[in-house]
Amino acid sequence: MISLIQMEYAVAVDTYRNFVKAAEKCFVTQPTLSMQLKKMEEELKMILFDRSRQPVIPTDAGKEIIEQARLVLQEAKKVNRMAKELKNQLNGELRIGVIPTIAPYLLPLFAGEYKHQYPEVHMKVEELITERIEDQLRKDLLDVGILVTPLHNNAIIEQPLYYEEMQIYSNSRNPLINKPVIDVKDIASPELWLLSDGHCFRNQVINLCDLQNMPSDTLPFDYAGGSIDTLIKIIDKEGGFTLIPELAGKELKGERRKQLRHFSHMIPLREVSLVYTRQFAKTRMVESLAACIQKAVPKYMPDKSRGTLVEWR
Repeated sequence: MISLIQMEYAVAVDTYRNFVKAAEKCFVTQPTLSMQLKKMEEELKMILFDRSRQPVIPTDAGKEIIEQARLVLQEAKKVNRMAKELKNQLNGELRIGVIPTIAPYLLPLFAGEYKHQYPEVHMKVEELITERIEDQLRKDLLDVGILVTPLHNNAIIEQPLYYEEMQIYSNSRNPLINKPVIDVKDIASPELWLLSDGHCFRNQVINLCDLQNMPSDTLPFDYAGGSIDTLIKIIDKEGGFTLIPELAGKELKGERRKQLRHFSHMIPLREVSLVYTRQFAKTRMVESLAACIQKAVPKYMPDKSRGTLVEWR
């Protein structure tokens, strides 16, 4: 009979692709882990890992067994969570992944209040791009993610939290500054600064304005980064303009606030959601997190009907 411990070891090797690292994460010695995996393979009468490769990779048969093992382990964890909730306890670790264009503006709004309300919950927050969050949710390295949806990923459940407007921030000397409102076609310009590839907000801007083949020869240099705050500082110094999410715009002060513009004829929105895998039950911990976030953002933001959703995938 295959044990939960053996499945845990197999999943750890698949996650870290290294026997020594997997043993460290499971708090056992490498020989102990290897011996248990060997017993598991003998029980199943199949080889789970190609040990001749570095990093170690699962065999074709091993991939299917390991994916099923992940499901079994996740279901087993639900038993403990359910027991705690039935006793009305809200405690333990909550591992959260947040994308870089959300984290700096949303976390300060709710993290402290959530900790105050639920002192027995230890939040562990990591800033990651969407693809990494999806991968770590699948590997059970994260419990939930906060990112932009829809993802069109059948393995992930999406719980929309709020919708924030995509706004224009321009240099004080840019011609856009003289327009009280701006058409989408006005920003199809080589003066537009974008985040680097891999950021969903970049893709939303490109989709909104149909910019796939737009040159950027007039920009003083190419910026490959994921910080909206850095883009704003570059624009102040070098010129041009960019799009920023609404919560980022709310942090602008003084003259910078006057450099913010809105689109005419439409309000482009991005949907920010709490996401988790189908194996992660909709526990009170997740529900409490969603409620705390929605209470922290402006009251109108959960209303999807106030604008037009812009997808990024």
